[in-house]
This record gives sequence, C-alpha cells and structure tokens, in this order.
Amino acid sequence: MPPSLMAVFFTVALMAMASPSMTFDMGQSTRCVAIPNQMKVCKDVGYSEMRLPNFLGHSNLEGEVVPRSEDWRPLLQTGCHPQAQAFLCSLIAPVCLDTFIQPCRMLACQGHPWPEALDCDRFPAEEDMCLSPHAKFSHFAKELPKPACQRCPSVEEAPAMKTVLDAFCQHDFAVTAKLHRRRLPMGEPEFEVEGRVEFIHQGPLLPYDTQHLLQQWLLINLRCANVLVRPGRSQLYVLTGSVQPDGTLALTRLFPWHKKDINIAVATRKWKHHRC
Repeated sequence: MPPSLMAVFFTVALMAMASPSMTFDMGQSTRCVAIPNQMKVCKDVGYSEMRLPNFLGHSNLEGEVVPRSEDWRPLLQTGCHPQAQAFLCSLIAPVCLDTFIQPCRMLACQGHPWPEALDCDRFPAEEDMCLSPHAKFSHFAKELPKPACQRCPSVEEAPAMKTVLDAFCQHDFAVTAKLHRRRLPMGEPEFEVEGRVEFIHQGPLLPYDTQHLLQQWLLINLRCANVLVRPGRSQLYVLTGSVQPDGTLALTRLFPWHKKDINIAVATRKWKHHRC
C-alpha cells in the first residue's frame, strides 16, 4: 500500500478522555524513542516516534518490541483489512503524543478472527479519544534528521579544552562514536560505527536512530570518511554538528579522542556540569 494512502488512515478525536479498558496502566512513566528501521511491520506507518512501554506492556525495544512485532507479520500479509497495519502499530508502537491514544473500536472490529488480546471490547468507541481511519495524521510526525553529502568537517588533533567546549556550545549536538574501517574482498574500504554512540549533548538526535544516521553519513560522505580512519583500524571520535533548516545533518568539527587527550575528557566533564 502506498505511504500516501496510509497517511489518511489516522485522526485524533479529541472529544473526551477515554477510560482505558485494557490492563495496561496508561498513567505510568513513559518515554519516546524512534521507531527502529529493523521494525519492518511499522515501516511507513505515518509517524517516526513511538512511546514505551507500548499497549502490550513491552518496554524493551530491542529485546521485546522488535522481535515480538514480527509475530504480526503473517496477519498483515493476509491482507485481511486495509487498516490492519495502522491498528497493530498503534498498539505495538503507540504514536508519541502528550498522552497514550488507543485505536478506535471501529478500527479493531472488521469481522475477522483477532487474537484475544485484540478483542474489540478492549478499545474505546469513536466518540472517545482514539485513532480512527478518517483523516490525515502526518502533521503529528516528527521528522528525523537525514544525512546528506557535505563539505568535509574539520578534524582537530589534540585540541585545547576551550576549543572542545566552544564546539559543544556552538552546535546542536555532540556525540562520541568509534569509527571502524575494514576492507572488502575487492579492496573497497567499508566504514562502520562500532558499539554504542554516547551522547554528550543530545540536541535533536534520538537514541535509537543516531548510530544508523552516522553509518549512513559515512557511506554518503565516503571521501570524508577516508581521512578519518586508517584501513583495518578503529578510532574514537567526538563529533559535533547541527541539523540544517532542511532537516539534513551536518557534521562540523571532529576531535579524535586518544588516551593522551586529557583536554577532551576535562571538557566533557565540564560540559555535563556547567554547560554553556
């Protein structure tokens, strides 16, 4: 189904607060995360962020949500109803608004044999606050930054502490990431981000999207990547940059972080305690 059609399946009926009929406690503490790329069931669902825990009580994104989402793939492949993806994703990947919003009962009840956990009576009627398949939902989507081809960022060896602090203050984000370069059988270099990306200054970046974002940046800006890491080696970097008005990410100043670079460590500690 084209994404343009999927975008019209949603609307928010903000008429009254629904009384939750599911066992999930909608008053509990939640957090917003990016819907990961490997969660294929909710690809192109019309929004990019979800709340955790979800309506099925899953709170671990990589350990529960992503693998359990694959349980629903056979159901979607049957083509049982055009709103099936919208309905299921509103449960396993609730849209990240100020409050949890359940799918409307009419979206759940289409005369098909649903699992017990998805019984129609568990969901609010359309006169309550819920998701129904009538209007555009795209204005709730938060666009994620996108990598783009750019001029190569400056790489500054052994920077002064003030230089690093200024970079933190002048840019939207600052992260540490270990970049690795290996060679493919045909001799072409391949770059990857090893391990976790750590935030110094998170800014507009999202935890579950940033590693993939930097990985894409390396592939798009191969000429720049070639000067960052020697073949067969890894290098830890502090990367600072900004998100441009068009939504593209631009890396601006990079600092290789060697064990002897005390100034970077001191600048990072000072930033966390004092900021700009």
